[in-house]
Amino acid sequence: MIIIHQRCAGLDVHKRIVVACCLWMLQDGTHRQETRTFGTTTAELLKLLDWLQEWGITCVAMESTAEYWKPIFNILEGNVEILLVNARHVKAVPGRKTDVNDAQWLAELLQHGLLRASFIPPREQRDLRELTRQRSNIVRERASVVNQLQKVLESANIKLASVATDVTGKSAKEMLLALAGGASDPDMLAQMARGRMRQKRAALQEALKGQVREHHRFLLAQELTHLDFLDEQIALFDTEIKRRIHANTSSSETSGQESGTEHPSDVQAVDDTASPAQPLTWAKAVELLDSIPGVNQRIAEVVIAELGTDMSRFPSASHLASWAGLSPGNNQSAGKQRSGQISPGDRPLRKYLVQAANAAAKSKTSYLGALYARLASRRGRKRALIAVAHAILISIYHMLSRQEVYQDLGYGYLDERKRKAVTNQLVRRLERLGYQVHLSHDQTSPTIPVELAG
Repeated sequence: MIIIHQRCAGLDVHKRIVVACCLWMLQDGTHRQETRTFGTTTAELLKLLDWLQEWGITCVAMESTAEYWKPIFNILEGNVEILLVNARHVKAVPGRKTDVNDAQWLAELLQHGLLRASFIPPREQRDLRELTRQRSNIVRERASVVNQLQKVLESANIKLASVATDVTGKSAKEMLLALAGGASDPDMLAQMARGRMRQKRAALQEALKGQVREHHRFLLAQELTHLDFLDEQIALFDTEIKRRIHANTSSSETSGQESGTEHPSDVQAVDDTASPAQPLTWAKAVELLDSIPGVNQRIAEVVIAELGTDMSRFPSASHLASWAGLSPGNNQSAGKQRSGQISPGDRPLRKYLVQAANAAAKSKTSYLGALYARLASRRGRKRALIAVAHAILISIYHMLSRQEVYQDLGYGYLDERKRKAVTNQLVRRLERLGYQVHLSHDQTSPTIPVELAG
């Protein structure tokens, strides 16, 4: 087989140790190999870096094992080329499973160019990704606390959730704080309702009649305190994420101005048909993505944290959809198409894109809403949501590549593509109901007048 890398290394990563195997191709065609084990502390990883540099290693491959690869990547980044590979793609020969053999197998695959590296974003984007993912974890924890709060209310025979849409809303929360503080009069508690909730005071009086004991008051106080803490944490993360996005925008604009003053001739040589010369800032990207139906600022921030703004790292929009786990699987054998379930992909990105698809599916004026309505009737709700999320991701790819806002095709786009087939289908349906349909097309109107005779 062809040798791609003359000097390379494979790292078998664990929590406490790293097994490294170096391969060196000599001029006479023979191989030299050396294996050594290091710890995972910073001092040990620096020894690993020195050892790799002594060998003249230029490329290193390691498996993406949980979070254990990150300390090694932090030390080796910028010194050698690092390939982070999927563990399922580099399984060693069965029956020869040891740490040394795993490291040697990785090195041999890397030497012949048989490894496909995973996408590792730049450091700033990795930091933003950690912030958005941690915020998602806190939001999930908050939902769990709200569920626990609801369990306490049900245990105390308080049916507040049957009247109030959100038990953590302003009015409902004041009632819960009063309950935790010792109040028990349903009439007094119902008077705390504000806004539209005041129309439900009679129902609130009935819902707030319960058997609240001191035990329930203690639990309510603890859950409400925890809820306030999580709300404060979410607000802090929102502020930090916005600050990071603004800081990236400021640094990008500064670097763009500096490059423009140093190379004025390059600016004049830009072709209008080429891709935009100025790099897309995070703030501008969030603004562009916010124009997609169903995508709000929070979802846009997650998309930027997971994908970045440089779409050139993905060969095509289909490749991006496959990487994100939103394209159907390809499983065919003996002429039969088997289950085409989606791949795992980037789970945080896919989760928020499905949320955006769920919101866009409710629209009665956008193309995404029409796409969902057409697919849900034939393929089911879940498959339709995945298809809408896939369409959103394809739009994101082209929007970030061209730096353009979202252009909606309209709710009737799918019908306009097959106007004749849709018309014939509707005519046949009316004829089955016993009507005689006479069509007359008006050239000045996009609609088709229909005369029905019973």
